[in-house]
Amino acid sequence: MEYMIGAYATAPSTHLWDKELETIYYQELKSQHKIIGLEHPFVGRLHPFDDEWFLKNIDCNWQFIFTSIPGVMGQLARDPHFGIASTNEAGRQSALAFYQKAQKAIVKLNSYLKKEAVSHVKIHTAPKITTHTQSSIQALITSLETMQSWNWYGAKLVIEHCDAYIPGQEAEKGFMRLEDEIKAVKQVNSKLNSDIGISINWGRSAIEARNTNGPLQHIKQAYLNGVLKGIIFSGTSDVDGPYGQWKDTHMPPAQALFLPCYAENSLLTMEQMKKSIQQCDYQQLDYIGAKISLSPNEASVAQRSAYIKSITALLDHVFEVQ
Repeated sequence: MEYMIGAYATAPSTHLWDKELETIYYQELKSQHKIIGLEHPFVGRLHPFDDEWFLKNIDCNWQFIFTSIPGVMGQLARDPHFGIASTNEAGRQSALAFYQKAQKAIVKLNSYLKKEAVSHVKIHTAPKITTHTQSSIQALITSLETMQSWNWYGAKLVIEHCDAYIPGQEAEKGFMRLEDEIKAVKQVNSKLNSDIGISINWGRSAIEARNTNGPLQHIKQAYLNGVLKGIIFSGTSDVDGPYGQWKDTHMPPAQALFLPCYAENSLLTMEQMKKSIQQCDYQQLDYIGAKISLSPNEASVAQRSAYIKSITALLDHVFEVQ
């Protein structure tokens, strides 16, 4: 197995932008043969700090999945109505304009690599639902129909489910319910004969459910509806600590086997990873991968690389025993 890795969450640049350190980090990534490509953060431009540096340091054989969540959260900090599912038309149009910038970034990357290098664009059903900001299935359908009409240069649209708004529960993202996202996707796919999908992030589904059954239910639900495209393993905890309690901090997995890099009190165990892939025919998925952060964020490049090696080795073991 080879994996898509959200390496930006483990990178030195999460702490500070240092070209030298980041270059060494990317050299480490390129030496890890289990990495087939990167889940790459889209914030409104190709790279958060330096497009040209990024192009010079990537592996030309990598695939890329653009994830819009860093950019979406940045936009929401300025405009709480922002989002493709927003009932506020100005907020919805602002989100569409944001995703048009993603098109341009894909063109820039593809042009440099002289191929269609981006397999998927992860989109998110903002805004956060509150008494003042609302979303709707119809608003999402309208946005998806518009976005599907654009040229994505080989990339597929996929909604990455984030923890949904639940009355009385503090949300990390507080976006739409999975069943509503699935309903919108299936309606648009049926109308346009398109192939928009759903991606499940293990940690975000656990955060929503406040238990480890949440990811299993979400994976199965999306799979049985024929829209599951990928799974990303990212942890969380039900107790307070360096990664917080029920926080979307991309916590590393719990201790397993002989692996040296793990996080105490992580709910993402090897057993939970096994159960997750048993909820679907994983061989039909477009991608499987992982995204982890380190807290406190004070690790050396070698340590950051070791954490990624540990989770890919853990994934290898999970798939070997199936």
